[in-house]
Amino acid sequence: MGKSPRRRYHHWEREREAMTPMPDILIPEFMDKPAVDRLKASFSVHYEPALHSDAERFIAAMADCRGLIVRNGTQVRGAPLAAAEKLVVVGRLGVGLDNIDVEACAARGIAVIPATGANAISVAELAIGAMIVLMRGAFYVSDRLRAGEWPRQELVGREIFGKTLGLIGFGNVGNAVAERAHALGMIVQAYDPYVPDNHPHWSEKGAVPASLERVLAESDILSLHVPLSDETRHMIGAAELARLKPGTMIVNTARGSVVDEQALADALASGHIAGAAVDVFEREPIDPASPLASAPNVILTPHLGAMTVESNHRVSTMIVDAVTAHLHSIRR
Repeated sequence: MGKSPRRRYHHWEREREAMTPMPDILIPEFMDKPAVDRLKASFSVHYEPALHSDAERFIAAMADCRGLIVRNGTQVRGAPLAAAEKLVVVGRLGVGLDNIDVEACAARGIAVIPATGANAISVAELAIGAMIVLMRGAFYVSDRLRAGEWPRQELVGREIFGKTLGLIGFGNVGNAVAERAHALGMIVQAYDPYVPDNHPHWSEKGAVPASLERVLAESDILSLHVPLSDETRHMIGAAELARLKPGTMIVNTARGSVVDEQALADALASGHIAGAAVDVFEREPIDPASPLASAPNVILTPHLGAMTVESNHRVSTMIVDAVTAHLHSIRR
């Protein structure tokens, strides 16, 4: 007696899957769940948000994956990358690539796809918010008010209107910061040797190109928006900090190693730098022994510039689409 239509259909499905196995995708860090579910509809997916912190299990899981989706906590280099013999694409839930050995991936033909532009709004909003908090200086005394104090005269802060904002880096995030700062009445100038002076973004975002020397000399607030590279590592050190005006504020939502943390802590302690907001660190999580951990007048946040509900959705959707398209293109 022959097989029923339903049984024949399932038998055909199993044969088809055996002939064209779905690529395995490994996601060892947090990702927007609807985006994960979209991937699971087409591929076999191993999603384990804390896996990147378990080196042995992470390396073992890398052996079979063809697609890898990471944030900044996963190191895609060395032993894990060597173990990933089937890997063809890395999707980065963000834009910084300093946790990925891009050259080694290129040598093996592994595509590396960042979520360019998808988190710019969230990072820009954190940076602008930090600037306002730093300049007003009025958001640190809730406990004193609860205790019955009224330190109103101590908290006469400053407006950001009319102040000069110096940006180092004028890419997607720098553009978003400039646009918002200009709308708030700030004078915006930026240093970025890779953006031509005649680029339309300057006028569109209300900013002017400037040399690094001018940005350092004239800024009331300095905000950093560059990737980490050999060129940018410790580009803001003791000498650069000394060239800033006394009382300048610093915001770093880029990468921790762009700034010499000891030099910044020293400048904060001396009062030359009036305040800083730091979202990124040379070692993450921050080392309790970091000089910034005990520095005065500094706001520390745990690398959450891009971590909003909206940004996570945009970034995850962009990378799901890109990784899916890449894997399907290879299968064809």
